[in-house]
Amino acid sequence: MLPQQILSHASLFGWLPLLGVALFAWWKGDWPERWGGLLNLFTSASAFVVVLLLPTSQQSVPMLVLDALLAFGFLALALIFASLWLGGAMLFQAAQFSLHAFYMVTGREHDLLYVVVNNVNTIGVLGMILIGTLASWRRRVQERRADSAA
Repeated sequence: MLPQQILSHASLFGWLPLLGVALFAWWKGDWPERWGGLLNLFTSASAFVVVLLLPTSQQSVPMLVLDALLAFGFLALALIFASLWLGGAMLFQAAQFSLHAFYMVTGREHDLLYVVVNNVNTIGVLGMILIGTLASWRRRVQERRADSAA
Protein backbone atom coordinates (compact mmCIF):
# COMPACT_ATOMS: atom_id res chain seq x y z
CA MET A 1 0.00 0.00 0.00
CA LEU A 2 1.21 3.49 -0.81
CA PRO A 3 2.07 5.90 2.01
CA GLN A 4 -0.85 8.13 2.91
CA GLN A 5 1.07 11.34 2.14
CA ILE A 6 1.47 10.32 -1.50
CA LEU A 7 -2.27 9.84 -1.92
CA SER A 8 -3.22 13.10 -0.23
CA HIS A 9 -4.73 16.12 -1.94
CA ALA A 10 -1.74 18.20 -0.84
CA SER A 11 0.55 15.93 -2.83
CA LEU A 12 -1.65 16.30 -5.90
CA PHE A 13 -1.68 20.05 -5.37
CA GLY A 14 2.14 19.98 -5.42
CA TRP A 15 2.39 17.95 -8.63
CA LEU A 16 0.02 20.08 -10.68
CA PRO A 17 2.17 23.26 -10.62
CA LEU A 18 5.30 21.19 -11.19
CA LEU A 19 3.86 19.52 -14.28
CA GLY A 20 2.25 22.75 -15.45
CA VAL A 21 5.47 24.76 -15.27
CA ALA A 22 7.49 21.99 -16.93
CA LEU A 23 5.00 21.70 -19.79
CA PHE A 24 4.75 25.48 -20.17
CA ALA A 25 8.55 25.75 -20.21
CA TRP A 26 8.76 23.07 -22.89
CA TRP A 27 5.97 24.67 -24.94
CA LYS A 28 6.89 28.37 -24.76
CA GLY A 29 10.47 28.47 -23.49
CA ASP A 30 13.82 28.35 -25.20
CA TRP A 31 16.44 25.67 -24.53
CA PRO A 32 17.46 26.91 -21.05
CA GLU A 33 13.85 26.92 -19.84
CA ARG A 34 13.11 23.56 -21.42
CA TRP A 35 16.15 21.94 -19.84
CA GLY A 36 15.48 23.62 -16.48
CA GLY A 37 11.87 22.44 -16.43
CA LEU A 38 12.83 18.95 -17.54
CA LEU A 39 15.62 18.72 -14.96
CA ASN A 40 13.28 19.88 -12.19
CA LEU A 41 10.60 17.40 -13.28
CA PHE A 42 13.11 14.53 -13.48
CA THR A 43 14.55 15.14 -10.01
CA SER A 44 11.06 15.55 -8.52
CA ALA A 45 9.92 12.28 -10.09
CA SER A 46 13.09 10.62 -8.77
CA ALA A 47 12.34 11.96 -5.29
CA PHE A 48 8.84 10.52 -5.60
CA VAL A 49 10.36 7.11 -6.39
CA VAL A 50 12.69 7.42 -3.38
CA VAL A 51 9.69 8.12 -1.13
CA LEU A 52 7.84 5.14 -2.60
CA LEU A 53 10.67 2.62 -2.39
CA LEU A 54 12.69 3.51 0.69
CA PRO A 55 11.70 3.69 4.33
CA THR A 56 11.76 7.17 5.86
CA SER A 57 14.96 6.41 7.77
CA GLN A 58 16.86 5.78 4.50
CA GLN A 59 15.58 8.69 2.40
CA SER A 60 17.96 11.44 3.57
CA VAL A 61 21.02 10.61 1.47
CA PRO A 62 19.18 9.97 -1.82
CA MET A 63 17.20 13.20 -1.35
CA LEU A 64 20.42 15.08 -0.66
CA VAL A 65 21.98 13.62 -3.82
CA LEU A 66 18.94 14.62 -5.88
CA ASP A 67 19.07 18.16 -4.47
CA ALA A 68 22.76 18.35 -5.35
CA LEU A 69 22.11 17.07 -8.88
CA LEU A 70 19.42 19.69 -9.44
CA ALA A 71 21.59 22.49 -8.02
CA PHE A 72 24.55 21.46 -10.18
CA GLY A 73 22.24 21.09 -13.18
CA PHE A 74 21.04 24.66 -12.70
CA LEU A 75 24.66 25.77 -12.23
CA ALA A 76 25.69 24.12 -15.49
CA LEU A 77 22.75 25.68 -17.33
CA ALA A 78 23.53 29.09 -15.81
CA LEU A 79 27.14 28.83 -16.97
CA ILE A 80 26.15 27.75 -20.48
CA PHE A 81 23.25 30.14 -21.06
CA ALA A 82 24.13 33.00 -18.65
CA SER A 83 20.51 33.56 -17.69
CA LEU A 84 19.45 35.50 -14.60
CA TRP A 85 16.50 33.23 -13.82
CA LEU A 86 18.84 30.22 -13.77
CA GLY A 87 20.98 31.94 -11.15
CA GLY A 88 17.89 32.45 -9.01
CA ALA A 89 16.78 28.85 -9.45
CA MET A 90 20.27 27.68 -8.56
CA LEU A 91 20.25 29.75 -5.35
CA PHE A 92 16.83 28.42 -4.31
CA GLN A 93 18.04 24.88 -4.98
CA ALA A 94 21.24 25.51 -3.01
CA ALA A 95 19.07 26.57 -0.06
CA GLN A 96 17.07 23.36 -0.51
CA PHE A 97 20.27 21.32 -0.44
CA SER A 98 21.37 23.15 2.72
CA LEU A 99 18.02 22.47 4.36
CA HIS A 100 18.26 18.73 3.72
CA ALA A 101 21.93 18.64 4.77
CA PHE A 102 21.15 20.48 8.01
CA TYR A 103 18.34 18.12 8.96
CA MET A 104 20.38 15.07 7.99
CA VAL A 105 23.50 16.10 9.92
CA THR A 106 21.64 17.19 13.04
CA GLY A 107 19.29 14.20 12.97
CA ARG A 108 16.27 16.43 13.48
CA GLU A 109 12.83 15.17 12.56
CA HIS A 110 11.05 17.08 9.82
CA ASP A 111 9.05 19.78 11.56
CA LEU A 112 7.03 22.84 10.53
CA LEU A 113 10.19 24.83 9.77
CA TYR A 114 11.34 22.12 7.36
CA VAL A 115 7.96 22.03 5.62
CA VAL A 116 7.80 25.81 5.23
CA VAL A 117 11.36 26.22 3.94
CA ASN A 118 11.00 23.19 1.66
CA ASN A 119 7.80 24.60 0.14
CA VAL A 120 9.22 28.13 -0.23
CA ASN A 121 12.27 26.76 -2.04
CA THR A 122 10.16 24.57 -4.31
CA ILE A 123 7.85 27.47 -5.17
CA GLY A 124 10.92 29.65 -5.72
CA VAL A 125 12.44 27.22 -8.22
CA LEU A 126 9.13 26.87 -10.06
CA GLY A 127 8.75 30.65 -10.04
CA MET A 128 12.21 31.14 -11.54
CA ILE A 129 11.48 28.66 -14.34
CA LEU A 130 8.14 30.35 -14.97
CA ILE A 131 9.71 33.83 -15.04
CA GLY A 132 12.41 32.62 -17.42
CA THR A 133 9.83 31.04 -19.71
CA LEU A 134 7.64 34.16 -19.75
CA ALA A 135 10.66 36.38 -20.49
CA SER A 136 11.80 34.10 -23.30
CA TRP A 137 8.34 33.95 -24.80
CA ARG A 138 7.96 37.74 -24.59
CA ARG A 139 11.35 38.28 -26.23
CA ARG A 140 10.42 35.98 -29.14
CA VAL A 141 7.08 37.75 -29.64
CA GLN A 142 8.81 41.14 -29.70
CA GLU A 143 11.39 39.86 -32.21
CA ARG A 144 8.61 38.59 -34.48
CA ARG A 145 6.81 41.93 -34.29
CA ALA A 146 10.03 43.77 -35.12
CA ASP A 147 10.68 41.44 -38.06
CA SER A 148 7.16 41.81 -39.42
CA ALA A 149 7.28 45.61 -39.02
CA ALA A 150 10.54 45.82 -40.97
